[in-house]
Amino acid sequence: MIFNPDKMAFGRHETFALRYGWLSKGFQAMVEKKGIFESDDATVRLGVGKNMVAAIKYWLRACRMIDPVENIPTDLGNELLSVDGFDPYLEDEATIWLLHWLLATNAELATSWYWFFNRFHKPEFAGQELATALTDFVNDQIINKKKPSSGTLKNDALLIPRMYTQSKGNTRTPIEEVLDSPFALLKLITQNSGGRSYQSRPSSRLDLPLGVLGFAVREMFEMKNTSAIPIEDFMYSKDNYPAIGSVFRLTESDLISKLERLVEYIPGIFDIRDTAGQHQLYLSDNIDAIEFIIEHYRFRGGIAA
Repeated sequence: MIFNPDKMAFGRHETFALRYGWLSKGFQAMVEKKGIFESDDATVRLGVGKNMVAAIKYWLRACRMIDPVENIPTDLGNELLSVDGFDPYLEDEATIWLLHWLLATNAELATSWYWFFNRFHKPEFAGQELATALTDFVNDQIINKKKPSSGTLKNDALLIPRMYTQSKGNTRTPIEEVLDSPFALLKLITQNSGGRSYQSRPSSRLDLPLGVLGFAVREMFEMKNTSAIPIEDFMYSKDNYPAIGSVFRLTESDLISKLERLVEYIPGIFDIRDTAGQHQLYLSDNIDAIEFIIEHYRFRGGIAA
């Protein structure tokens, strides 16, 4: 969704990174009992502490599995995480790629994640650099409103690499601190030797499925309310819109190659043309974005983009 400086959120995760099992457990509990997150038995039903209950609800909303206004399952949430859904236990890597897109483009509820994957382009950084850059971004965007505290922004900045890198715990590290988030599987952020700095560089993402790419592309057409988008706009965030190349950390050549393959994935939907010397992707059929996800899971394993 488009970034709106008047609608930002920070620190709602209670400092807990998303963990394997949380989305499935929380979603299915909510389906079984409406209002489970506000009920007295939520901690017993979910098997976690009170703050973790709030964190699970937040991550479900941030990953767009729950409607943030009505607090009911979204259509995509039902398709993915219901007991008879496509992948209720996140066993298909495509689901992780999809959830990453849903999170990194949720500028309203996961502003720090939107910022990092769409606005922060430094390929190598330390944790403190990330916190400083996020603070600068927020100070630049918030003029006449109360700003989040420096501690809140620092917690967000620390949580991003923690969620996307594989843990390197030692025997003195509490077990709950070394449980990897599902997003670590994607290797979009890697930790340098010594553990004091990180890398997040464009690369050829060979495991990114065409069905997920198609979903993301269709969402961009919907966000921009147009039938033609310059290829460059898929690579770099412009006018407060997210960009596929940035979110998935793709090289320019790999993005173009993937878009060319996407044209053949479901024929008749997309087309690449030169218009006035500019490469553009055209939407030829008003298909719903979710159809690309259905296509992927129909042929379990799908096709890599």
